[in-house]
Amino acid sequence: MIGSIDCTHWKWKNCPVAWKGQYASGHHGSPSLVLEVVASQDLWIWHAFFGVAGSNNDVNVLDQSPIFGNLLNGKAPDAPFTVNGNEYKYGYYLTDGIYPQYSTFVKAFRHPVEERDKFFKRRQEGARKDVERAFGVLKAKWHIVEHAARPLDLETLRYIMYACIIMHNMVIEDKGKNIAHYIPTEPRHVQFQPGTTDYLHRVVDIHDANKHKQLREDLADYIFYGNNNDNE
Repeated sequence: MIGSIDCTHWKWKNCPVAWKGQYASGHHGSPSLVLEVVASQDLWIWHAFFGVAGSNNDVNVLDQSPIFGNLLNGKAPDAPFTVNGNEYKYGYYLTDGIYPQYSTFVKAFRHPVEERDKFFKRRQEGARKDVERAFGVLKAKWHIVEHAARPLDLETLRYIMYACIIMHNMVIEDKGKNIAHYIPTEPRHVQFQPGTTDYLHRVVDIHDANKHKQLREDLADYIFYGNNNDNE
């Protein structure tokens, strides 16, 4: 598991009047900007994408996000693993129910009936709260992102948000609380150009709903029966 993915809104107090209709949503009522992040258990933010209008939901933000860019073009290494004898090519993220059924997403069962499914739902939702905790810590540390944004320029707001995220990670690293240590390596180059066969094969692999369902079933079996065996 790479981490948990989710979005939060930053209220934009001084949003230009001409943009208010675009940046406001019925849910939040006032103009805002969306921040998408991937956070792990140590609250380290591995991915951040900021600046989408607040009228978009999480799926709309995902469609504009570069989160799969390096995976699709081959710059990011594959992360193969095996669960219940089934092999999977890429790592995965924990998500809530609104996200699509991608092979790289693991969602909880919506209406679990069996004890295994209920157990997996509790574990998945408990682990997914890491990203909510990361949002809370980020806003508690840097009050500028807790309160309504005042700058008028969108690019300035991006600089502020990304600077706060970088400092957030620096604090975690300085306290020695980060699980994984960053080890610089030679950068990988683009291997698959958009539109090529290999690139499109990766798109199909990521969007594979059958793999999404199979991975969840395998993880549910592994977590439930593995825990029961340990208790015995």
